Amino acid sequence: MNHLSQALEFDKILETLSSFALSEKAKEEIRRLTPSLSETTCHRMMAETTSARTILNACGAPPLPLMENLTEILHQCERGAMLTPSDLIRVATFCASSKRMISYLKRGESLGEAIATFGRNLEDVSLLQEEIESSVNEDKVYDEASSLLRNVRRKQEHLESQIKDKLAHILKSRKEYLADAVITKRNGHYVLPVKRNCQGQFGGSVIEVSGKGSTVFMEPTAISNLQAQLTDLSIEEDGEVRRILYTLSASVSEFLHELRNNMEILELLDVLFAKAKYSQALGARAVTLHTKRHIEIHKGRHPMLSPEECVPLDFVMDENTRGIIITGPNTGGKTVTLKTVGLLSMMAQSGLHIPCDEGSVIALHDGYFCDIGDSQNITQNLSTFSGHITTVIEILQNTSRDSLVILDELGSGTDPTEGMGIAIAVLEELKARGCQFLVTTHYPQVKTFAEETDGIQSASMAFDRESLKPLYRLELGKSGESCALHIAKTLGLSSHLLSRANEVVYGTKQEHASISSTTLPPTSKLQRYVEPKKTTDLSKKFTMGDSVIILATNETGIVYRPADDKGDVVVQVKGEKKRFKHNRIKLHVSAAELYPPDYDFSIIFDSVENRKARRILGKRYDPSVSITTEADEFS
Repeated sequence: MNHLSQALEFDKILETLSSFALSEKAKEEIRRLTPSLSETTCHRMMAETTSARTILNACGAPPLPLMENLTEILHQCERGAMLTPSDLIRVATFCASSKRMISYLKRGESLGEAIATFGRNLEDVSLLQEEIESSVNEDKVYDEASSLLRNVRRKQEHLESQIKDKLAHILKSRKEYLADAVITKRNGHYVLPVKRNCQGQFGGSVIEVSGKGSTVFMEPTAISNLQAQLTDLSIEEDGEVRRILYTLSASVSEFLHELRNNMEILELLDVLFAKAKYSQALGARAVTLHTKRHIEIHKGRHPMLSPEECVPLDFVMDENTRGIIITGPNTGGKTVTLKTVGLLSMMAQSGLHIPCDEGSVIALHDGYFCDIGDSQNITQNLSTFSGHITTVIEILQNTSRDSLVILDELGSGTDPTEGMGIAIAVLEELKARGCQFLVTTHYPQVKTFAEETDGIQSASMAFDRESLKPLYRLELGKSGESCALHIAKTLGLSSHLLSRANEVVYGTKQEHASISSTTLPPTSKLQRYVEPKKTTDLSKKFTMGDSVIILATNETGIVYRPADDKGDVVVQVKGEKKRFKHNRIKLHVSAAELYPPDYDFSIIFDSVENRKARRILGKRYDPSVSITTEADEFS
């Protein structure tokens, strides 16, 4: 994902989406999700999400396993390590989940859903599950895991009973030596707490001493023989438990292929059903995806906003529209509109359902490039304007015809006149590149540019002038106003200040009662972007041989062909012929000043080979000789 698109908060959408997955690997896969550049892949991912949502609605939540530490457990098993009872139970739980998923997906197949066929590739590992569950639980190996273990543990129980009986007798008969009348265990030995000063009279072996040293824990001589037998049985028990665990670990090793196959399939299903669960939580739906340059969103909602508070967005950008410029007052919802269109597009292109009404259509883009919010960066010593321009430059370096560019308050953060000029220059460049773009602005000249430029559409955010509240509704084909003077008037700013503000901005004085942002004065001190149309013959602006400067690169070139009816001028720069718009070059020195009237310009514009060929063909016909035409030289 291009880092510029993070301004749309797509990463937050992925983080929310990952919370619907169970396995850690599925969560990681979701966090790496990016819009696909393949139309086929986009359609497949969207269809898979729809299929999973249908099964989810009909059959409820799938019985997917957590698969916690399962990869590491299988890796240890492959190396010949002994698995613990808790490790084995995790394997058994996974086996049980695999079996339940097979049954769950069979129900999904009855609905005719394609992803349900994944269940046919899941292996039945219920035999391994039964073997494990009959031998261990989370904490221990069952007595019934083997006849030897059962017999050893019965002998242990009998010996322990004998020991406890003898100790109980000693508690009664020799209580004057004891610090406390309790039987306890220390270091695997049954002991009694004896007063330190009575240690010599009590008789037995000291196993442990209390922290203060006033009490010693002693194994009485009367049980020493029984305790020795119990120790031997404990060693025998431990050996048998380890043998059983190694045997079960070996059984798991025999199913490694089946277990890993099931893990891979269930992790994939975990991702698909996470998308379905998120779709269900949002009340989202599948949309049409195509490579045509057409976006149509009906009642779209920003997925991070509450449905109760979010005003649904209706948005259309047809194939003839390169860009939409949105105007309107602050806090009117312009930025939310930008984010909603961009974010829903990225989600759909990543195979996610989006919260919208039926009939919505999303165009595929090869990149999403955004400049939204305050780009000030203290660590890099960038002002707000510098931060914005740095981002815009990066966007222009990377965008292509198939990109979607989203710019919020283009040209803001600096002198309004210069900011307006930069905004229009950037918009012209985006239009020339043929990409789709959405831009918000307060500049009236940019609004004029949108109204008078083919392929660019105006839009505004609706505003209630009586309540002074934004309506958060996008109105396509309309130019909005910032409403600053109207709002100031309604809130009580004095009439002479309003009149002066109107004079500064629009060049005329108006009475307090008549100031309105809906109607501008006929003239303005601020120059309109588009001048009245003049009947200028562009073909006479330059002549062959004129020395001109390329404004974008400051390079010098020679005019090869004057402007055509589209305003395109062919200029030879460093021996290469290139097309430039007439307003992207300026006259440096006219041809009349540089060359005599009868000068042969073929010396400048023709190659040596062409001039030689012309001389030969001027004398005789030679089929082996050819002249490179203008169409061959440049495009």
